[in-house]
Amino acid sequence: MSTNPVATDQQSGAPRRRLRLPSFSTQILIGLALGVVLGWAALSMGKTPAGEENWLTVTLSTIGSSFVSLLKAIVPPLVFVAIVASIANLRGVANGARLAGQTLLWFAITALVAVGIGIGLGLVLQPGANTGVSADDAAAPGRTGSWLDFLQGLIPTNFLGLGASSSIETGADGAVSAVSTGVSFNVLQIIIIALAVGVAALKSGKKAEPFLAFNKSLLKIIQTVLWWIIRLAPLGTLGLIGRAIATYGWSSLTSLGTFAIAIYVGLALVLFVVYPVLLKTHGLSVLSYFRGAWPAIQLAFVSRSSIGTLPVTERVTHRNLGVPRGYASFAVPLGSTTKMDGCAAIYPAIAAIFVAQFFGVELALTDYVLIAFVSVVGSAATAGLTGATVMLTLTLSTLGLPLEGVGLLLAIDPILDMGRTAVNVAGQALVPVIVAKREGILDLEQYGSADAEDIFDDDEDETSAETVAADGTAEPAAGSRDAELATSR
Repeated sequence: MSTNPVATDQQSGAPRRRLRLPSFSTQILIGLALGVVLGWAALSMGKTPAGEENWLTVTLSTIGSSFVSLLKAIVPPLVFVAIVASIANLRGVANGARLAGQTLLWFAITALVAVGIGIGLGLVLQPGANTGVSADDAAAPGRTGSWLDFLQGLIPTNFLGLGASSSIETGADGAVSAVSTGVSFNVLQIIIIALAVGVAALKSGKKAEPFLAFNKSLLKIIQTVLWWIIRLAPLGTLGLIGRAIATYGWSSLTSLGTFAIAIYVGLALVLFVVYPVLLKTHGLSVLSYFRGAWPAIQLAFVSRSSIGTLPVTERVTHRNLGVPRGYASFAVPLGSTTKMDGCAAIYPAIAAIFVAQFFGVELALTDYVLIAFVSVVGSAATAGLTGATVMLTLTLSTLGLPLEGVGLLLAIDPILDMGRTAVNVAGQALVPVIVAKREGILDLEQYGSADAEDIFDDDEDETSAETVAADGTAEPAAGSRDAELATSR
Protein backbone atom coordinates (compact mmCIF):
# COMPACT_ATOMS: atom_id res chain seq x y z
CA MET A 1 0.00 0.00 0.00
CA SER A 2 1.37 3.41 -0.92
CA THR A 3 2.28 5.74 1.91
CA ASN A 4 3.15 8.72 -0.24
CA PRO A 5 1.49 11.73 1.42
CA VAL A 6 1.57 13.84 -1.72
CA ALA A 7 -1.90 14.16 -3.26
CA THR A 8 -2.12 13.53 -7.00
CA ASP A 9 -4.62 14.40 -9.67
CA GLN A 10 -6.62 11.27 -10.54
CA GLN A 11 -6.68 11.99 -14.29
CA SER A 12 -3.18 13.30 -15.01
CA GLY A 13 -1.33 11.74 -12.09
CA ALA A 14 0.44 15.05 -11.48
CA PRO A 15 0.76 16.21 -7.88
CA ARG A 16 -1.87 18.73 -6.80
CA ARG A 17 -0.64 21.97 -5.31
CA ARG A 18 -1.95 22.84 -1.87
CA LEU A 19 -3.38 26.29 -1.35
CA ARG A 20 -0.66 28.28 0.39
CA LEU A 21 -2.13 30.79 2.82
CA PRO A 22 -0.37 34.04 3.77
CA SER A 23 1.72 34.03 6.94
CA PHE A 24 0.00 34.41 10.30
CA SER A 25 1.09 38.05 10.64
CA THR A 26 -0.19 38.83 7.16
CA GLN A 27 -3.54 37.23 7.99
CA ILE A 28 -3.73 39.39 11.13
CA LEU A 29 -2.99 42.52 9.08
CA ILE A 30 -5.69 41.59 6.58
CA GLY A 31 -8.17 41.10 9.42
CA LEU A 32 -7.08 44.41 10.91
CA ALA A 33 -7.63 46.27 7.61
CA LEU A 34 -11.03 44.67 7.04
CA GLY A 35 -11.99 45.42 10.65
CA VAL A 36 -11.16 49.09 10.21
CA VAL A 37 -13.27 49.28 7.03
CA LEU A 38 -16.24 47.46 8.55
CA GLY A 39 -15.90 49.43 11.79
CA TRP A 40 -16.15 52.75 10.02
CA ALA A 41 -19.07 51.42 7.99
CA ALA A 42 -20.84 50.43 11.21
CA LEU A 43 -20.02 53.81 12.76
CA SER A 44 -21.47 55.67 9.77
CA MET A 45 -24.66 53.60 9.96
CA GLY A 46 -25.32 54.90 13.47
CA LYS A 47 -27.83 53.43 15.88
CA THR A 48 -31.22 52.05 14.98
CA PRO A 49 -34.37 54.21 15.39
CA ALA A 50 -34.90 52.43 18.70
CA GLY A 51 -31.49 53.61 19.92
CA GLU A 52 -29.89 50.17 19.72
CA GLU A 53 -26.67 49.07 18.04
CA ASN A 54 -27.02 48.35 14.32
CA TRP A 55 -26.69 44.83 12.97
CA LEU A 56 -23.10 45.29 11.76
CA THR A 57 -21.88 46.56 15.13
CA VAL A 58 -23.58 43.64 16.89
CA THR A 59 -22.04 41.17 14.42
CA LEU A 60 -18.54 42.59 14.88
CA SER A 61 -18.94 42.58 18.64
CA THR A 62 -20.12 38.96 18.65
CA ILE A 63 -17.19 37.81 16.50
CA GLY A 64 -14.60 39.61 18.62
CA SER A 65 -15.99 38.66 22.03
CA SER A 66 -16.44 35.03 20.98
CA PHE A 67 -12.79 34.77 19.98
CA VAL A 68 -11.56 36.28 23.26
CA SER A 69 -13.89 33.98 25.20
CA LEU A 70 -12.44 30.94 23.45
CA LEU A 71 -8.91 32.05 24.30
CA LYS A 72 -9.76 32.71 27.93
CA ALA A 73 -11.52 29.35 28.22
CA ILE A 74 -8.35 27.45 27.32
CA VAL A 75 -6.04 29.49 29.57
CA PRO A 76 -6.80 27.93 33.02
CA PRO A 77 -6.11 24.29 32.05
CA LEU A 78 -3.17 25.37 29.87
CA VAL A 79 -1.47 27.34 32.65
CA PHE A 80 -1.96 24.54 35.19
CA VAL A 81 -0.68 21.62 33.13
CA ALA A 82 2.11 23.71 31.52
CA ILE A 83 3.54 24.78 34.87
CA VAL A 84 3.30 21.25 36.33
CA ALA A 85 5.06 19.95 33.22
CA SER A 86 7.72 22.66 33.44
CA ILE A 87 8.46 21.75 37.05
CA ALA A 88 8.76 18.12 36.01
CA ASN A 89 11.19 19.17 33.28
CA LEU A 90 13.20 21.18 35.79
CA ARG A 91 13.76 18.30 38.22
CA GLY A 92 17.38 18.05 39.06
CA VAL A 93 18.06 21.53 37.74
CA ALA A 94 20.85 23.16 39.70
CA ASN A 95 19.95 26.71 38.73
CA GLY A 96 16.14 26.62 38.86
CA ALA A 97 16.01 29.08 41.76
CA ARG A 98 18.51 31.31 39.98
CA LEU A 99 16.35 31.39 36.85
CA ALA A 100 13.31 32.42 38.90
CA GLY A 101 15.29 35.11 40.71
CA GLN A 102 16.77 36.49 37.48
CA THR A 103 13.29 36.58 35.91
CA LEU A 104 11.81 38.62 38.76
CA LEU A 105 14.85 40.91 38.79
CA TRP A 106 14.51 41.75 35.11
CA PHE A 107 10.76 42.20 35.51
CA ALA A 108 11.58 44.89 38.08
CA ILE A 109 14.40 46.49 36.06
CA THR A 110 12.34 46.95 32.90
CA ALA A 111 9.32 48.16 34.92
CA LEU A 112 11.50 50.75 36.65
CA VAL A 113 12.79 52.06 33.33
CA ALA A 114 9.24 52.18 31.93
CA VAL A 115 7.84 54.10 34.90
CA GLY A 116 10.77 56.55 34.67
CA ILE A 117 9.80 57.26 31.05
CA GLY A 118 6.16 57.70 32.09
CA ILE A 119 7.03 60.20 34.83
CA GLY A 120 9.29 62.14 32.47
CA LEU A 121 6.61 62.42 29.77
CA GLY A 122 4.00 63.44 32.33
CA LEU A 123 6.19 66.31 33.54
CA VAL A 124 7.20 67.44 30.06
CA LEU A 125 3.85 67.21 28.23
CA GLN A 126 1.64 68.32 31.17
CA PRO A 127 -1.41 66.27 30.07
CA GLY A 128 -3.55 67.38 33.03
CA ALA A 129 -3.02 71.05 32.25
CA ASN A 130 -3.70 70.60 28.52
CA THR A 131 -7.04 68.86 28.43
CA GLY A 132 -10.54 69.59 27.24
CA VAL A 133 -12.40 67.36 29.71
CA SER A 134 -14.67 68.89 32.29
CA ALA A 135 -14.72 68.22 36.03
CA ASP A 136 -18.29 67.03 35.48
CA ASP A 137 -16.82 63.91 33.86
CA ALA A 138 -15.07 62.90 37.08
CA ALA A 139 -16.47 59.73 38.62
CA ALA A 140 -15.20 57.07 40.97
CA PRO A 141 -14.54 53.71 39.29
CA GLY A 142 -16.56 50.61 40.04
CA ARG A 143 -13.42 48.56 40.76
CA THR A 144 -10.49 49.65 42.89
CA GLY A 145 -7.16 48.10 43.81
CA SER A 146 -5.52 47.81 47.22
CA TRP A 147 -2.47 46.17 48.71
CA LEU A 148 -4.71 43.58 50.35
CA ASP A 149 -5.46 42.31 46.85
CA PHE A 150 -1.91 40.96 46.79
CA LEU A 151 -2.58 38.52 49.63
CA GLN A 152 -6.03 37.71 48.27
CA GLY A 153 -4.46 36.99 44.90
CA LEU A 154 -1.87 34.65 46.40
CA ILE A 155 -4.22 32.58 48.54
CA PRO A 156 -6.38 30.24 46.41
CA THR A 157 -10.07 30.34 47.23
CA ASN A 158 -10.52 26.84 45.78
CA PHE A 159 -8.42 24.15 44.11
CA LEU A 160 -9.06 25.43 40.60
CA GLY A 161 -8.62 29.14 41.34
CA LEU A 162 -12.08 29.80 39.92
CA GLY A 163 -14.72 32.26 41.02
CA ALA A 164 -18.34 32.94 40.16
CA SER A 165 -20.45 36.07 40.23
CA SER A 166 -24.16 36.56 39.61
CA SER A 167 -26.17 39.54 38.48
CA ILE A 168 -29.90 40.02 38.91
CA GLU A 169 -32.11 41.94 36.51
CA THR A 170 -35.41 43.31 37.75
CA GLY A 171 -38.41 44.48 35.81
CA ALA A 172 -40.39 47.72 36.17
CA ASP A 173 -42.43 46.19 38.98
CA GLY A 174 -39.30 45.29 40.93
CA ALA A 175 -39.69 41.56 40.33
CA VAL A 176 -36.63 39.52 39.32
CA SER A 177 -36.74 39.00 35.58
CA ALA A 178 -33.41 37.27 34.96
CA VAL A 179 -30.39 35.95 36.81
CA SER A 180 -27.08 35.47 35.03
CA THR A 181 -23.98 33.85 36.48
CA GLY A 182 -20.45 34.16 35.13
CA VAL A 183 -17.35 32.16 36.01
CA SER A 184 -13.95 33.86 36.22
CA PHE A 185 -10.48 32.62 37.02
CA ASN A 186 -7.51 34.03 38.90
CA VAL A 187 -4.34 33.24 36.97
CA LEU A 188 -2.06 34.00 39.91
CA GLN A 189 -3.96 31.51 42.07
CA ILE A 190 -3.75 28.89 39.32
CA ILE A 191 0.02 29.42 39.15
CA ILE A 192 0.33 29.01 42.94
CA ILE A 193 -1.75 25.81 42.85
CA ALA A 194 0.23 24.41 39.90
CA LEU A 195 3.53 25.17 41.60
CA ALA A 196 2.39 23.39 44.75
CA VAL A 197 1.12 20.35 42.81
CA GLY A 198 4.27 20.18 40.67
CA VAL A 199 6.62 20.34 43.66
CA ALA A 200 4.51 17.78 45.52
CA ALA A 201 4.68 15.45 42.52
CA LEU A 202 8.46 15.68 42.49
CA LYS A 203 8.62 15.05 46.23
CA SER A 204 6.47 11.94 45.75
CA GLY A 205 9.10 10.34 43.53
CA LYS A 206 8.28 7.33 41.36
CA LYS A 207 4.74 7.09 42.69
CA ALA A 208 3.94 10.35 40.90
CA GLU A 209 5.31 9.22 37.52
CA PRO A 210 1.86 8.12 36.21
CA PHE A 211 0.43 11.52 37.12
CA LEU A 212 3.28 13.38 35.41
CA ALA A 213 2.89 11.19 32.31
CA PHE A 214 -0.85 11.91 32.25
CA ASN A 215 -0.17 15.64 32.70
CA LYS A 216 2.25 15.56 29.77
CA SER A 217 -0.33 13.90 27.53
CA LEU A 218 -3.02 16.31 28.66
CA LEU A 219 -0.76 19.26 27.84
CA LYS A 220 -0.36 17.97 24.29
CA ILE A 221 -4.14 17.63 23.88
CA ILE A 222 -4.77 21.14 25.24
CA GLN A 223 -2.11 22.58 22.94
CA THR A 224 -3.80 20.95 19.95
CA VAL A 225 -7.16 22.49 20.83
CA LEU A 226 -5.41 25.79 21.50
CA TRP A 227 -4.00 26.03 18.00
CA TRP A 228 -7.39 25.36 16.51
CA ILE A 229 -8.52 28.48 18.36
CA ILE A 230 -5.46 30.54 17.46
CA ARG A 231 -6.04 29.92 13.78
CA LEU A 232 -9.23 31.99 14.19
CA ALA A 233 -7.17 35.02 15.25
CA PRO A 234 -7.52 36.90 11.92
CA LEU A 235 -11.31 36.61 12.18
CA GLY A 236 -11.18 37.67 15.83
CA THR A 237 -9.03 40.64 14.85
CA LEU A 238 -11.63 41.76 12.34
CA GLY A 239 -14.37 41.68 14.98
CA LEU A 240 -12.37 43.29 17.81
CA ILE A 241 -11.02 46.21 15.80
CA GLY A 242 -14.31 46.74 13.99
CA ARG A 243 -16.19 46.82 17.29
CA ALA A 244 -13.73 49.30 18.82
CA ILE A 245 -14.06 51.74 15.93
CA ALA A 246 -17.84 51.35 15.66
CA THR A 247 -18.28 52.00 19.37
CA TYR A 248 -15.70 54.66 20.15
CA GLY A 249 -14.46 56.10 16.86
CA TRP A 250 -11.72 58.65 17.41
CA SER A 251 -13.77 61.68 18.41
CA SER A 252 -13.16 61.12 22.12
CA LEU A 253 -9.44 61.59 21.54
CA THR A 254 -9.83 65.32 20.88
CA SER A 255 -10.45 66.30 24.50
CA LEU A 256 -7.70 64.03 25.83
CA GLY A 257 -5.30 64.33 22.91
CA THR A 258 -2.22 65.32 24.94
CA PHE A 259 -2.80 62.51 27.42
CA ALA A 260 -3.24 59.93 24.63
CA ILE A 261 -0.12 61.19 22.86
CA ALA A 262 1.89 60.97 26.09
CA ILE A 263 0.78 57.36 26.61
CA TYR A 264 1.58 56.22 23.09
CA VAL A 265 4.90 58.07 22.99
CA GLY A 266 5.85 56.32 26.24
CA LEU A 267 4.77 52.94 24.89
CA ALA A 268 6.74 53.51 21.67
CA LEU A 269 9.88 54.50 23.60
CA VAL A 270 9.74 51.33 25.67
CA LEU A 271 8.92 49.01 22.77
CA PHE A 272 11.22 50.50 20.10
CA VAL A 273 14.02 52.03 22.16
CA VAL A 274 14.37 50.42 25.61
CA TYR A 275 13.77 46.84 24.52
CA PRO A 276 16.12 47.07 21.49
CA VAL A 277 18.84 48.60 23.69
CA LEU A 278 18.53 45.69 26.12
CA LEU A 279 18.70 43.20 23.26
CA LYS A 280 21.75 44.87 21.73
CA THR A 281 23.43 45.01 25.13
CA HIS A 282 23.11 41.23 25.32
CA GLY A 283 24.36 40.72 21.77
CA LEU A 284 20.97 39.76 20.32
CA SER A 285 19.43 40.81 17.03
CA VAL A 286 16.58 43.30 17.39
CA LEU A 287 15.08 42.27 14.06
CA SER A 288 15.03 38.59 15.07
CA TYR A 289 13.25 39.45 18.31
CA PHE A 290 10.48 41.45 16.64
CA ARG A 291 10.10 38.90 13.85
CA GLY A 292 9.72 36.12 16.39
CA ALA A 293 7.53 37.94 18.92
CA TRP A 294 5.38 39.85 16.42
CA PRO A 295 2.50 37.31 16.21
CA ALA A 296 1.94 37.67 19.97
CA ILE A 297 2.36 41.47 19.92
CA GLN A 298 -0.17 41.78 17.11
CA LEU A 299 -2.70 39.57 18.83
CA ALA A 300 -2.25 41.47 22.10
CA PHE A 301 -2.92 44.77 20.34
CA VAL A 302 -6.25 43.67 18.91
CA SER A 303 -7.44 41.43 21.76
CA ARG A 304 -6.44 43.81 24.59
CA SER A 305 -5.81 40.78 26.80
CA SER A 306 -2.42 39.57 28.07
CA ILE A 307 -4.12 36.48 29.47
CA GLY A 308 -5.92 35.78 26.20
CA THR A 309 -2.62 36.15 24.34
CA LEU A 310 -0.71 33.98 26.83
CA PRO A 311 -0.79 30.80 24.71
CA VAL A 312 0.66 32.60 21.69
CA THR A 313 3.23 34.44 23.82
CA GLU A 314 4.46 31.19 25.31
CA ARG A 315 4.63 29.52 21.90
CA VAL A 316 6.61 32.30 20.21
CA THR A 317 8.95 32.60 23.20
CA HIS A 318 9.85 28.93 22.91
CA ARG A 319 9.43 28.17 19.22
CA ASN A 320 10.49 31.47 17.66
CA LEU A 321 12.87 33.00 20.18
CA GLY A 322 14.68 29.86 21.30
CA VAL A 323 13.89 29.92 25.03
CA PRO A 324 13.85 26.36 26.49
CA ARG A 325 10.35 24.97 26.87
CA GLY A 326 10.64 24.25 30.59
CA TYR A 327 11.69 27.78 31.42
CA ALA A 328 9.30 29.49 28.98
CA SER A 329 6.30 27.60 30.36
CA PHE A 330 7.15 29.00 33.79
CA ALA A 331 8.30 32.55 32.99
CA VAL A 332 5.62 33.55 30.48
CA PRO A 333 2.55 32.64 32.61
CA LEU A 334 4.20 34.39 35.57
CA GLY A 335 4.86 37.44 33.39
CA SER A 336 1.28 37.52 32.14
CA THR A 337 0.17 38.40 35.69
CA THR A 338 3.09 40.44 37.03
CA LYS A 339 4.97 41.86 34.01
CA MET A 340 2.96 44.80 32.65
CA ASP A 341 5.17 47.66 31.50
CA GLY A 342 2.22 49.22 29.67
CA CYS A 343 -0.63 48.82 32.17
CA ALA A 344 1.35 48.89 35.41
CA ALA A 345 4.20 51.30 34.67
CA ILE A 346 3.74 53.85 31.86
CA TYR A 347 -0.02 54.26 32.12
CA PRO A 348 -0.44 54.71 35.91
CA ALA A 349 2.58 57.05 36.04
CA ILE A 350 1.26 59.42 33.36
CA ALA A 351 -2.35 59.04 34.53
CA ALA A 352 -1.45 59.85 38.15
CA ILE A 353 0.38 62.99 37.04
CA PHE A 354 -2.61 63.88 34.85
CA VAL A 355 -5.00 63.59 37.80
CA ALA A 356 -2.71 65.61 40.07
CA GLN A 357 -2.36 68.39 37.48
CA PHE A 358 -6.09 68.41 36.73
CA PHE A 359 -7.07 68.82 40.38
CA GLY A 360 -4.20 71.20 41.13
CA VAL A 361 -2.34 68.88 43.51
CA GLU A 362 1.39 69.53 43.79
CA LEU A 363 3.42 66.32 43.79
CA ALA A 364 6.63 66.13 45.82
CA LEU A 365 9.73 64.07 45.09
CA THR A 366 8.52 61.39 47.49
CA ASP A 367 5.30 61.09 45.48
CA TYR A 368 7.25 60.26 42.33
CA VAL A 369 9.23 57.68 44.28
CA LEU A 370 5.91 56.18 45.39
CA ILE A 371 4.71 56.05 41.78
CA ALA A 372 7.85 54.10 40.87
CA PHE A 373 7.44 51.78 43.85
CA VAL A 374 3.80 51.02 43.06
CA SER A 375 4.63 50.39 39.40
CA VAL A 376 7.45 47.96 40.18
CA VAL A 377 5.78 46.10 43.07
CA GLY A 378 2.10 46.91 42.70
CA SER A 379 1.43 44.87 39.58
CA ALA A 380 1.59 41.77 41.77
CA ALA A 381 -1.03 43.32 44.06
CA THR A 382 -3.51 43.48 41.18
CA ALA A 383 -2.42 40.28 39.44
CA GLY A 384 -5.70 38.57 40.28
CA LEU A 385 -7.64 41.45 38.72
CA THR A 386 -7.59 42.52 35.11
CA GLY A 387 -7.43 45.94 33.57
CA ALA A 388 -5.25 49.01 34.03
CA THR A 389 -8.06 50.80 35.88
CA VAL A 390 -7.43 48.70 38.98
CA MET A 391 -3.71 49.46 38.84
CA LEU A 392 -4.45 53.17 38.42
CA THR A 393 -6.75 53.25 41.46
CA LEU A 394 -4.01 51.55 43.50
CA THR A 395 -1.56 54.28 42.45
CA LEU A 396 -4.00 57.12 43.14
CA SER A 397 -4.99 55.77 46.55
CA THR A 398 -1.33 55.33 47.52
CA LEU A 399 -0.64 58.97 46.60
CA GLY A 400 -3.86 60.21 48.19
CA LEU A 401 -5.19 61.59 44.88
CA PRO A 402 -8.93 61.73 44.09
CA LEU A 403 -10.20 58.44 42.70
CA GLU A 404 -12.83 60.42 40.79
CA GLY A 405 -10.04 61.30 38.36
CA VAL A 406 -10.33 57.82 36.88
CA GLY A 407 -13.68 58.76 35.35
CA LEU A 408 -11.96 61.47 33.29
CA LEU A 409 -9.91 58.89 31.41
CA LEU A 410 -12.42 56.10 30.81
CA ALA A 411 -13.68 57.55 27.51
CA ILE A 412 -10.51 56.63 25.63
CA ASP A 413 -9.36 53.69 27.74
CA PRO A 414 -10.13 51.03 25.07
CA ILE A 415 -8.04 52.92 22.52
CA LEU A 416 -5.11 53.20 24.94
CA ASP A 417 -5.51 49.62 26.10
CA MET A 418 -4.54 48.25 22.69
CA GLY A 419 -1.08 49.80 22.89
CA ARG A 420 -0.66 49.04 26.59
CA THR A 421 -1.37 45.34 26.11
CA ALA A 422 0.98 45.08 23.13
CA VAL A 423 3.85 46.44 25.23
CA ASN A 424 2.90 44.16 28.14
CA VAL A 425 3.18 41.08 25.94
CA ALA A 426 6.38 42.27 24.26
CA GLY A 427 7.98 42.55 27.70
CA GLN A 428 6.66 39.14 28.74
CA ALA A 429 8.53 37.60 25.80
CA LEU A 430 11.62 39.80 26.16
CA VAL A 431 12.60 38.99 29.75
CA PRO A 432 12.81 35.19 29.27
CA VAL A 433 14.98 35.80 26.21
CA ILE A 434 17.37 38.02 28.16
CA VAL A 435 17.55 35.67 31.14
CA ALA A 436 18.06 32.63 28.90
CA LYS A 437 20.87 34.44 27.06
CA ARG A 438 22.57 35.45 30.31
CA GLU A 439 22.33 31.87 31.60
CA GLY A 440 23.67 30.38 28.36
CA ILE A 441 20.56 28.33 27.59
CA LEU A 442 19.13 30.36 24.68
CA ASP A 443 19.01 28.53 21.35
CA LEU A 444 20.75 31.20 19.26
CA GLU A 445 20.24 29.28 16.03
CA GLN A 446 16.49 29.17 16.55
CA TYR A 447 16.45 32.80 17.70
CA GLY A 448 18.00 33.95 14.45
CA SER A 449 16.27 31.47 12.13
CA ALA A 450 14.72 32.84 8.97
CA ASP A 451 11.46 30.93 9.42
CA ALA A 452 10.97 31.94 13.04
CA GLU A 453 7.46 33.25 12.41
CA ASP A 454 5.95 29.88 11.58
CA ILE A 455 4.23 29.05 14.87
CA PHE A 456 1.78 26.51 13.47
CA ASP A 457 4.20 23.71 12.68
CA ASP A 458 3.48 20.72 14.88
CA ASP A 459 5.84 20.15 17.77
CA GLU A 460 8.50 17.57 17.12
CA ASP A 461 7.71 14.18 18.51
CA GLU A 462 8.91 14.54 22.04
CA THR A 463 9.87 10.89 22.27
CA SER A 464 12.45 11.45 19.55
CA ALA A 465 14.22 13.93 21.81
CA GLU A 466 14.27 11.59 24.78
CA THR A 467 16.29 8.64 25.88
CA VAL A 468 15.22 5.96 28.31
CA ALA A 469 17.14 5.61 31.51
CA ALA A 470 17.99 2.33 33.18
CA ASP A 471 14.99 2.58 35.48
CA GLY A 472 12.63 2.99 32.53
CA THR A 473 11.93 6.69 32.99
CA ALA A 474 12.31 9.14 30.11
CA GLU A 475 15.17 11.59 30.16
CA PRO A 476 15.95 14.47 27.76
CA ALA A 477 18.32 13.54 25.00
CA ALA A 478 21.85 14.84 25.32
CA GLY A 479 21.51 17.29 22.47
CA SER A 480 18.10 18.71 23.36
CA ARG A 481 17.49 22.17 24.79
CA ASP A 482 15.81 20.62 27.85
CA ALA A 483 18.97 18.65 28.49
CA GLU A 484 21.03 21.80 28.36
CA LEU A 485 18.61 23.46 30.77
CA ALA A 486 18.79 20.46 33.11
CA THR A 487 22.58 20.48 33.23
CA SER A 488 23.34 24.21 33.16
CA ARG A 489 24.90 25.72 36.22
